[in-house]
Amino acid sequence: MKIHEYQGKEILRRFGVRTPRGVPAFSADEAVKAAESLGGKVWVVKAQIHAGGRGKGGGVKLAKSLDEVRDLSGKILGMQLVTHQTGAQGQKVRRLLIEEGADIKKELYVGMVVDRATQRVVLMASSEGGMDIEDVAAQTPEKIHKVVIDPANGLTDADADDVSRKIGIPEPSVPQARKMLQGLYRAFDETDASLAEINPLILTGDGAVIALDAKLNFDDNGLFRHADIVEMRDLDEEDPAEVEASKYDLSYISLDGDIGCLVNGAGLAMATMDTIKLYGGAPANFLDVGGGATAEKVTEAFKIMLRNTDLKAILVNIFGGIMKCDTIATGIVTAAREVRLKVPLVVRMKGTNEDLGKKILADSGLPIITADNMGAAAEKVVAASKELSASKMQAGRS
Repeated sequence: MKIHEYQGKEILRRFGVRTPRGVPAFSADEAVKAAESLGGKVWVVKAQIHAGGRGKGGGVKLAKSLDEVRDLSGKILGMQLVTHQTGAQGQKVRRLLIEEGADIKKELYVGMVVDRATQRVVLMASSEGGMDIEDVAAQTPEKIHKVVIDPANGLTDADADDVSRKIGIPEPSVPQARKMLQGLYRAFDETDASLAEINPLILTGDGAVIALDAKLNFDDNGLFRHADIVEMRDLDEEDPAEVEASKYDLSYISLDGDIGCLVNGAGLAMATMDTIKLYGGAPANFLDVGGGATAEKVTEAFKIMLRNTDLKAILVNIFGGIMKCDTIATGIVTAAREVRLKVPLVVRMKGTNEDLGKKILADSGLPIITADNMGAAAEKVVAASKELSASKMQAGRS
């Protein structure tokens, strides 16, 4: 789960991380009132979407008068903001953050993630703030400094001070940086975050260490402990199909292809998508129905996939362990009839009650294409999608 910058800063402040003063706004009038309440002569008008690169896309502007605040807010609100993380379609801006100006002397980067290799939280820090950390890693990897944090000790004073000095924090500001880094770690740990990033972290002219930006993502599996964070969820920023899928406990992610995938188990789902690519196709989604899928869940899964108007075929790939093949087969037949399926459907199932499941499919009278192994299933679904595409092109010419 992702939240907006202003929400992330609210959380960081709870843990002692210093941020600029700011007020969220949902209209140009609210933006002006926010600027008035902050006071000063310079304000930053910042688009709030769940994507980085907002400044490069025109979503962060400096205003030197209240009239400019109103004008810029009116232009940014409602715009389709395109960044390297939104894709070409962009994301509509519905919220703003109006923030006091800052005296920026130096821009730095700090972030925390869980490292799978060490199975611990890792602090990454760099003197190259304001840039994409991936670019820094590719071009100047020696400028990224890492600390693997022992969960028993947390981020120690020594480690925090050492990494602060390495990224260019001057000695008088090291105590501030230590407090900020340790606060960031506590925020990451206590909120079950999966990512905590400040880019840029700034050093001001008077030596203050301030989080000028904030990006926090959270582990969905830990959200039951954080009702306050769940309330921050902005459904407008999420794919409607993914939102709908979450209501039925389905793991769904939209992709760019035209072959729908319905699979039980994340690992098998990834392997299924790879196999489709191997045979020259492109998956339209990741969809894991899990081990406890019911006929109702399978039906809803089909409905969600069919929202994609570019869909040319569907591949159902089931390994029946906890999930029984006959349950899936019943769901497939029910769904195909209810949604009046008009694209080719390929089904491959193995495992518990496999024969019964195949009989249900065969007795349904539906034009379901079956396959005995994953390779054959992928080959058949790719061929079926290409055949449908060709027939549509022929119909269009005639």
